[in-house]
Amino acid sequence: MSGARHTGIIGVGKYLPEKVLTNADLEKLVDTTDEWIVTRTGIKERRIAKENEATSDMAVRAAEKALANASLKAADLGIIIVATITPDMFFPSTACRLQHKLGVSGIPAFDISVACSGFVYGLAIADSFIKSGLVKYALVVAAEKLSAVTNWKDRSTCVLFGDGAGAAVLGPVEEGGIMGIHLGADGSKGDLLQMPAGGSCMPASVHTVENHLHCIQMEGNILFKHAVKIMGDAAKAVTEPLGLTGEDIDVIIPHQANLRILEAVAKRMGVDPAKKLYMNLEKYGNMSAASSAVALCEAVEEGRITKGKTILMDAFGGGLTWGALIIKW
Repeated sequence: MSGARHTGIIGVGKYLPEKVLTNADLEKLVDTTDEWIVTRTGIKERRIAKENEATSDMAVRAAEKALANASLKAADLGIIIVATITPDMFFPSTACRLQHKLGVSGIPAFDISVACSGFVYGLAIADSFIKSGLVKYALVVAAEKLSAVTNWKDRSTCVLFGDGAGAAVLGPVEEGGIMGIHLGADGSKGDLLQMPAGGSCMPASVHTVENHLHCIQMEGNILFKHAVKIMGDAAKAVTEPLGLTGEDIDVIIPHQANLRILEAVAKRMGVDPAKKLYMNLEKYGNMSAASSAVALCEAVEEGRITKGKTILMDAFGGGLTWGALIIKW
């Protein structure tokens, strides 16, 4: 097929596990309080997947809803991209497992590991495939089971994370769509947010398991400062070439990491967070790559995003990685 001039998001979907873990529940697990969590993060509850519920199980539920929303079938897809740091296993990829569960084969399917920036990276990759003419329709799913890699004895991290999945179907549109993309990474600061064990650097052993080295580790205070600056800079980098300012953006879909971070980013952009930011982290916590995907889906469902609106997606994650997109809906 010939290259498409515009790539748009033509369908969205989400899936959240049934189990709700409230701050009151966490008070029974670790030395913390609802007031401490809400004041520092803005999070009130999060969703937790069932023990036998894998990342691909959540991904397929979100994908099916996105396909239905786009009025397409899985057989119409040309590529499947899954953004996750909690894959079902190292290999085969979660994308391949998702492909099988959707009942299709033959088309390319692969995972990307970009932590919280994963959904934005995935949309950018899909945009390239569509604009190059290689595929017509792309499925991007961000799915995470962070409860599987959380140290539930570490009060500084276990209060933050939740499970879930969000999906988007992309395809050619006559106007608007993805107008600008900015991606970046800084590997020198990777140790600020990591899961040390399980790979070739530190294979699994009794020592790694006993010391919770297969769980998320983060330097929260340092990350906070980097997140505010980098997300602010990414927003500027993607808006300025298009001649846009914060006032031109109708809705900002940020990675749902921390209320204070998001408010600080809005301040750097010179916009009122109450009017511009879409936030749902009080209900779901930080779902890594899935946060942006679920937030986008809910903003559409709630009517915050409608045809003609200008959307900024802005994410920051481990790696360190970051990404921003401008979308004309």
